[in-house]
Amino acid sequence: MLTKFEIVNEDNINLTFLPSGLNGKALEISLDDIPSRKEVREAIPKHCFSRQTSSSLFFLFRTLVIQIFVVFLGLTIPLSKEMIPVWILYAILSGTTSMGLWVLAHECGHGAFSDNRKLETFVGYFLHSFLLVPYFSWQRSHSVHHAFTNHITDGETHVPVVISGDGKNEKKGGENEMEASLFLGKFFYGLNQLFLHLILGWPAYLLAGKTGGPRYGTSNHFWPRSPFSKKLWPSVWAKKVWISDWGIALMLIFLISWTVNFGIYSMVSLYLGPLIVVNIWLVIYTWLHHTDTDVPHLGASEFTYMRGAFLSIDRPYGKILDFLHHSIGSTHAIHHIEPTVPHYHARLATRILKNKFPKVYLFNPTPIYNSLWHIATNCVAVKKEYEIDRYVWKQPKHI
Repeated sequence: MLTKFEIVNEDNINLTFLPSGLNGKALEISLDDIPSRKEVREAIPKHCFSRQTSSSLFFLFRTLVIQIFVVFLGLTIPLSKEMIPVWILYAILSGTTSMGLWVLAHECGHGAFSDNRKLETFVGYFLHSFLLVPYFSWQRSHSVHHAFTNHITDGETHVPVVISGDGKNEKKGGENEMEASLFLGKFFYGLNQLFLHLILGWPAYLLAGKTGGPRYGTSNHFWPRSPFSKKLWPSVWAKKVWISDWGIALMLIFLISWTVNFGIYSMVSLYLGPLIVVNIWLVIYTWLHHTDTDVPHLGASEFTYMRGAFLSIDRPYGKILDFLHHSIGSTHAIHHIEPTVPHYHARLATRILKNKFPKVYLFNPTPIYNSLWHIATNCVAVKKEYEIDRYVWKQPKHI
């Protein structure tokens, strides 16, 4: 097992490394340990790769019924200043239940909802537009994320800044992040990271590609051309970005009409507040799926699709959240290996993955709130190791 230790880099910055609940397991895995995609597919029953439209529609119906019940509950709450604490609780409840709709739209984007592609696209486009997510734009950027999970230059979400980075397309700025952590202190640095990621992170990613890989420049999920980078939208994808915008525009018109007819307090209380919570859940899942203090990022010579996929971390979200969110947080490793596996088969596939490939399957048993704080305070910047083309998280030594 790895333990906390201190090093001094060439710039005399005192650095520490602190393992997570994975106990350094991800750092002990070599490229030779990773099974092939064929080996994984052969280990999993064939029916896990099949999509039943009726099953997918059942889970959509179940999630919609839950959400409609929650909305009717919200309609009973008075729109008054005295009820603001109640509305905050309502936003947490409604945002948590409607995250299930986000997950199903996400399955549509992967082709995991139905073999009927027209139905799948309609459902995904409608659900994501309702949640102000540009369907095709995100489908494209998310597919890049899957193709290059934890790649230090080509990754598309939660790509870290590098200490003393000198490679092409590396995200520079690791030294500045170290100084910020030292200046704010561990507690306030953690609070700052939680605010930046959970509150600002999702809109910042859609509007400016924040946390995305440096290879793609400053991308915008609504505007696929200058002054933003075009690199994320090759060929027909630029046209699909504009098609996504139509869904967002129609939703914005609906929200404006809602505000005009029923007041801004009604729209904010019943829609915008819960939407912020949905976005928070989205960031929590993606951040914790691919980040931990002892989960590395990889350079080109160490990276393969399967190795990146096996760096995804499954976590214990509990029965209620797994029920509402279709187990997206506890079955994410298999999702990255085979993203067309629907969620109702992913639980079985995950058990097989864990038993068949225990050396490379990552599960962190630490409670979610502890993991979130651990990552926010300790995942400051990464540094390339001298002997291997991988990048490991470092933290400054707080005196």
